[in-house]
Amino acid sequence: MSTHSYEELAALHAIARILSRPMEIRDQLEQVLAEMSERLGMKRGMISLMNNLNGEVWLEVAHGVDIENLQVSYRLGEGITGMVAQTGKPVAIPILGKEPMFLDRTGARKSLNRDELSFLCVPIIYDGRVVGILSADKWHKIVSNLERELALLSSIAELIAKAVYILSVEEENKRLRLMLSEEKSPFKEIIGQSKAMKDVYRLIEHVSMSNTTVLIYGETGTGKELVARAIHKNSNRAGGPLIMVNCAAIPDTLIESELFGYDKGAFTGAFRSYRGKFEEANGGTIFLDEVAELSSTAQAKLLRILQEKVFQPLGSSRTIKSDARVIAATNRNLELCVANGSFRKDLYYRLSVFPIYLPPLRERGNDIIMLADYFVLKYAKETGKNIRRISPAVIDAFMSHSWPGNVRELENCIERAVLLAEGDTIEMIHLPPSLQVKTREEKTKDTGKFHAIVSAQERALIIDALKEFNGNQSMAARSLGLTKRIIQYKIKKLGIDADRFRRKKSPTA
Repeated sequence: MSTHSYEELAALHAIARILSRPMEIRDQLEQVLAEMSERLGMKRGMISLMNNLNGEVWLEVAHGVDIENLQVSYRLGEGITGMVAQTGKPVAIPILGKEPMFLDRTGARKSLNRDELSFLCVPIIYDGRVVGILSADKWHKIVSNLERELALLSSIAELIAKAVYILSVEEENKRLRLMLSEEKSPFKEIIGQSKAMKDVYRLIEHVSMSNTTVLIYGETGTGKELVARAIHKNSNRAGGPLIMVNCAAIPDTLIESELFGYDKGAFTGAFRSYRGKFEEANGGTIFLDEVAELSSTAQAKLLRILQEKVFQPLGSSRTIKSDARVIAATNRNLELCVANGSFRKDLYYRLSVFPIYLPPLRERGNDIIMLADYFVLKYAKETGKNIRRISPAVIDAFMSHSWPGNVRELENCIERAVLLAEGDTIEMIHLPPSLQVKTREEKTKDTGKFHAIVSAQERALIIDALKEFNGNQSMAARSLGLTKRIIQYKIKKLGIDADRFRRKKSPTA
């Protein structure tokens, strides 16, 4: 494995300091490219981002290249940048003028002699996938080892990976918001353009115009009620009532009377007749949230309605015909409830004719930021505050949080942040303590990872020098550009046993 020189380690350390400063991510990345140019001789540097909407790569940040009025993009596999994006493998071109795949869409090298340039291109990988491309060129005459240059550029790519990922999320959501403002979506209340949500939209479109019973399942706070509303509004029952029933909020002793009504005198205190929810929903839709909480008796009556489209109010011998479409929802695994006997198997099969799974927020990727933006606008308007953006640190915290409470937790988090914010930006200090603690832990982890990499590189360099000079610390220090005192300090700090190199003899013929 190649090691970095002290000059290269100093550049990596300077880049790490840039990334730790509180500033806009785009400004950070521009400074990183400038540092690469000043310290490492990489004259033209570029950072391109992956567009997950169409699979293309677009140039976003550059140094030594004027891209202000340019829109440069590459399809996967197109040119060197597109090839690196597609394969996830770095590419080094020793003499740029001899490479037919180099497209130079920015035109930055038209007036230069490409035979005098080398070109380096590496993937920027975050969370196991390519999120961007880092590329740079150098004068060919100062490039002594292409593999070493690629290793250095890959180290820089690793350092900037999280920042590039956050920038790609911000830019992608700008494009999504533009798309949403231009398109008229049939599901206005549901925010999200992730693949998982597009699957949900497709299912809603398929089932809305039928009378089929729908079962929506997913974790608490994922938006099951919004899906039920979307199905009703896009059905031929949209002119009828939509009756919402939270089965978990009604005591077991009252659930039957709430759903099916009762006649006067049916029980003590029944001084008048009461129309149940199913009768109110006639000609429309009834949404049974947390349907797994129904009692066995209520389950039996619900099964009869689904099978025969009729029911009897409590204390009544009359039969009422039901023309209400049933949409049910649960955050429990109904198959397990059937297995343990708490839910009727025949009712389960009746309800799950058309199941729709709502993914948890942690599986929805960039939808998190779209939803956050939506809630910021919503609560800023309600409170009369001029809040226009979310800071990069907060975006990072949102994307790394597991969101056990899903969209509901995110909304509550944003409402709190808007109330606390005094300027025009949501900052880390405005988040609940649970998100702030996690972010501090992750920052410490990231910092520790960087120092571990630097320490490993320093250790390898010092050991190589000690081997070369048979343990002579003065000569090893001079070869590394250090003083004897500094190398002695580092040997002690890094736990290097210098004596074993002193004992080692040079081989004899």
